[in-house]
Amino acid sequence: MKTRLLLLLLGFTSFTFSQSKLEKIDEIVNEANNNSQLEILAHELIDQIGTRLTGTPQMFQAHEWVVNKYQSWNINSENEQFGQWRGWERGISHIDMLSPWVKSLEGQQLSWSASTKKNGAKAEVTILETKSKEAFENWLKTIKGKHVMVLPAEISGRPDHDIERWAKTETLENIRKLRMENQSNFGRQLRRTGYDFFDMIKEIENAKPASFITSYWSEGFGTNIIFSPGAFGISPNTPTVDISMEDYGLLYRLAESGQNLVVNVNVQSKELGKVPTYNSLGRIEGVEKPNEYVILSAHLDSTGGATGATDNGTGTITMMEVMRILKKIYPNPKRTIIAAHWGAEEQGLNGSSAFVEDHPEIVENLQALFNQDNGTGRVAKINGHGFTEAYRFIGEWLEHVPSDIKDEIETIFPGVPIPRYTYEENGVIRPAGGSSDWRNFVASGVPGFNLTSFDFSYGGYSKYHYTWHTNRDTFDKIVFDDVRSNVILIAILTYLASEEDELMPRTRRVMPIDPQTGERMEWPTLRVPNRDGTEDNW
Repeated sequence: MKTRLLLLLLGFTSFTFSQSKLEKIDEIVNEANNNSQLEILAHELIDQIGTRLTGTPQMFQAHEWVVNKYQSWNINSENEQFGQWRGWERGISHIDMLSPWVKSLEGQQLSWSASTKKNGAKAEVTILETKSKEAFENWLKTIKGKHVMVLPAEISGRPDHDIERWAKTETLENIRKLRMENQSNFGRQLRRTGYDFFDMIKEIENAKPASFITSYWSEGFGTNIIFSPGAFGISPNTPTVDISMEDYGLLYRLAESGQNLVVNVNVQSKELGKVPTYNSLGRIEGVEKPNEYVILSAHLDSTGGATGATDNGTGTITMMEVMRILKKIYPNPKRTIIAAHWGAEEQGLNGSSAFVEDHPEIVENLQALFNQDNGTGRVAKINGHGFTEAYRFIGEWLEHVPSDIKDEIETIFPGVPIPRYTYEENGVIRPAGGSSDWRNFVASGVPGFNLTSFDFSYGGYSKYHYTWHTNRDTFDKIVFDDVRSNVILIAILTYLASEEDELMPRTRRVMPIDPQTGERMEWPTLRVPNRDGTEDNW
């Protein structure tokens, strides 16, 4: 009789605990759907603060905003300095064609490049001379004080997806052929000068041009990829602007045909000396296992091209909304939950790499890290990153996620933890995007998981490249229904990861053979953070 009673009691306890879990999950879903703060958070971060380039006042403002927002929700938070960076602030960018006719050009000063004089630099525009080494060196003697274009113009401004839809097959093939020939011709032209591209840039800079005019088309309508001048080998000492593919083509054709082409480049920026770089951390303390951790990971910084809505404003507001909901619904977690908003990710995963280096006690006792960093779409793929037991834990946690969310998610276990994020399909290793802040955690041998989203023409390996590092990565590109789904998913995974009885084992898979090299892949090594980007961050 006693045994039977004990079994009944145990069954009742298990049932009530299970019911308690289900009720908590229902509360999470209800709060996310009926009291969402995502639109407010996005507007404050993306529209009001704007571009969050490392070393700028706007980036510092973003760090302060994150901390203050967490504190308003009674979540402990702090900005933790991990290094310093070159302080810089972009001002106005006015790029105007004055001759042979007048037109304001679409473009902007590239990050960390020098200013022009107060009223700009009014000068002729010249394109690269490549007939021979002698012709190139004679041309160098003529370019002082002129605006220099060194890249060829695009053959067509129509993206492939537009041509594929409307044109004949042979037309598409011809345009693709012309594009390849354009690239090949540029390579041959460079060889005729006797210089490789980056050595050529140095020679041009030494000749003291007024500015460099560049354009890096994303192959999408109206969209350029925006990098710093260093991507072209240009130092911060020469003013450098990126202009739209359309305007670049106009200038190039006019210069090529020998027109009297005059442009005024007026770009103003401020050098601010050395400034600190931070990670912004929110923390809900665990009550049963406070020295074990679940980390929500998203980088806070952006590139300098736009306002960083999908890279990585959406990741940032997702993790903040998850923390808000958990603090309300689950204020006393079993394990400590940390939201980590990394700094200087775009310059080499510096914030997260520094955290791994500075906090071995957290890394050692990590239950799981969930990272978001690729656009606005709902999560489509979860990779086990080489941990053989990940399927058992994540698979179980996913069972409690609403079916309309989990049914669209592909899980890949055990996956492959190589530096450039890949997935395994039918025994073949395939690329699936670039590395992000999960990397150094996985390199340390602890479970870090990237939550890969549906593309929404984000970029990376996408056929259509519209928001990744572009001038069009703005608030209006956010699909809030999908971001809300991600909040629900991550909040539930975090809750269940915290409640789990045991830490996820660290057992690693035997790495597969790389089909390209025929050699066995290696587990990624730790990336050393750059803690002093005051001189060479261009």
